[in-house]
Amino acid sequence: MQFFRSTLLPILIVLLFTLALVAVTARIWLPGDMAAPAPMG
Repeated sequence: MQFFRSTLLPILIVLLFTLALVAVTARIWLPGDMAAPAPMG
């Protein structure tokens, strides 16, 4: 458990943060119609 807390958990948090950052910045490069929310119905 100590190995998980000291090693794997920080790596997991950094990876999750990086993934979120990439997902947000990817919206800049998308065409305007793709970055818009999906139509309802």
